[in-house]
Amino acid sequence: MKLFYSLVFLCFSTIALKGQTKVDSVQTLETVVLSDVKLQQNNYGFKTTTLKDSVLQNDSKSFTDILRFNSNVYFKENGYGMVSSPSFRGTNASQTAVIWNGISINSQLNGQTDFNLINVNNFDNVVIKNGGGSVQYGSGAIGGSIHLNNKLNFSSHFDNQLRLNYGSFNTQKASFNTNYGSSKFAANFWFQYVTSDNDYKYLGTNEVNENGAFNNLNFNVNLGYFISENNILKLYHQSFLGERELSGTLNTISRNKYLDENFRTLLEWANIGNHYTSKVKVAHLQELFKFYQNKDLDGYSYGKVNTYLIKHILDYNLSKKIALKSILDYNYFEADGSSFGSPNRSAFSATAIATYKPNSKSTFAFNIRQDVTSDFESPLLFSLDGSYQFKNFYKIMLNASKNFRVPTFNDLFWQPGGNLNLKPETSYQVDLGHQLQYKWVTLDLNTYYIKNENLIQWKPSNSGFWSPININQTHSYGAELGLKLNKTFGSHTITLNGNYSYTTSEDLETNKQLIYVPKHKANVSIAYNVKRFSFYYQHMFNDMVFTTEDNITSPLYSLPKYDLGNIGISYQLIQNKNHNLRLGLDINNLYDTPYQNVIFRPMPNRNYNIQLHYKF
Repeated sequence: MKLFYSLVFLCFSTIALKGQTKVDSVQTLETVVLSDVKLQQNNYGFKTTTLKDSVLQNDSKSFTDILRFNSNVYFKENGYGMVSSPSFRGTNASQTAVIWNGISINSQLNGQTDFNLINVNNFDNVVIKNGGGSVQYGSGAIGGSIHLNNKLNFSSHFDNQLRLNYGSFNTQKASFNTNYGSSKFAANFWFQYVTSDNDYKYLGTNEVNENGAFNNLNFNVNLGYFISENNILKLYHQSFLGERELSGTLNTISRNKYLDENFRTLLEWANIGNHYTSKVKVAHLQELFKFYQNKDLDGYSYGKVNTYLIKHILDYNLSKKIALKSILDYNYFEADGSSFGSPNRSAFSATAIATYKPNSKSTFAFNIRQDVTSDFESPLLFSLDGSYQFKNFYKIMLNASKNFRVPTFNDLFWQPGGNLNLKPETSYQVDLGHQLQYKWVTLDLNTYYIKNENLIQWKPSNSGFWSPININQTHSYGAELGLKLNKTFGSHTITLNGNYSYTTSEDLETNKQLIYVPKHKANVSIAYNVKRFSFYYQHMFNDMVFTTEDNITSPLYSLPKYDLGNIGISYQLIQNKNHNLRLGLDINNLYDTPYQNVIFRPMPNRNYNIQLHYKF
């Protein structure tokens, strides 16, 4: 830990020395700069999709459903409200990085982020980056990354939002958000409480989800203060307390209960000069779980991880054509659990990024990264990307990268089953993208190839319990299509968004499709607004998936394809400068479709949600 505090002192000393440069209009810059180190400006050759607050603040949808219906990301969900894990381009959840204001929040226990533990209303935007990002975001950013961003607004304002929801299965939600800003200080406070009996019907049977109730409390605070003309201090904090009864299956009744506690605190000091931006991030993350085999008894197993992080980022504009970036990152992880003991790990990384923009039409970037980890040898990583604007309406993008993932504490130390002989995963990939844009229509097409080595998978062992092993080689290839349309005529606005993905992901030894990877996935949403009235319709198609490596297409070994539809209407009861009151109604699973994301774990039947949203 002495090394951690020494690095903190060193980075803050460096930024303080740079603080002599004057800069004009810093306040204006800070209202638009993302905490995630200008994510869009460092991924010229990558496909990125930004979900703005107009999409994120659909009060009746979970974060899982918002991404499922508005992106190419595929989700496995162990019943509604249970563990929800994302998948990009045929990879798995531990190969998807989740980045909160520029730092990774993937669990150090299983390498994943449970998207049913994230309340999305607190974020100003979410950026989805398809393709490898390990050079910038470290272990796990193989298939893609999802970026959760908070923006502090240093303009004079004071506004509040109150949301109240009630829906099927006695689902209740209440949240309150307040924002304040001046030229020197900005603050955002937000809390939300959700509770649900979650006792939906299992369509096609006489059963209901008997053990699926959940509740959670989420509190967030974001603060920013200009210490001087060109120095700003920001504080981000999240607290999440959740309790879930874990749903059973069609064949078994569950009495399990799971408690989650997640605390994240991030302090950022930024110095903005005429030609550079320097940032220091210091963070403490804590994840804690308790698992009760029988919710009516006192006995439980537990796990806890503390993460300490120090990160320094320097962006320097060498000229109008050349920009340089360096990232120094140190992490220390300490864990304690009833099933994996008390392991710890330290990791240091150094990243260099060079961007060259020879003219207004083209941009190229080269990235390298070296990690030094206490228990593994990490490979030298690289990333190349670029874009070229052939015409005003046509742009081509290309990227290639080497990425990696180190085994998690569960992979190594879980008892019984942990495997200390695991090797880190490595990945090579290439992506070619095309973008056509004409007036109010944008069309994106991406094709890609990914080759993975030493993929970590948990499988039944000869001893009767599950254990992780390295699979020699897998590959994924496919195509993604995106369509955006936005047209306003008079007081009428029509918005259409669509996504389609084709994915082949195979074990190269068996030539079999990997489990839970649909070959075809598509979604489309259309929204219509006129004066105070709004209407939307969403539709999603999910192809059949295999649930075993044998690729057998029968109900016991695969899940059938399905179509889902959602519909919603809302009306502005009050709409003026100081007050805005909206009443909305959503109907989810409109066609009452029986479907499963994980075998033997049915999802909800048709359900309703009423929202009252008051801005003042």
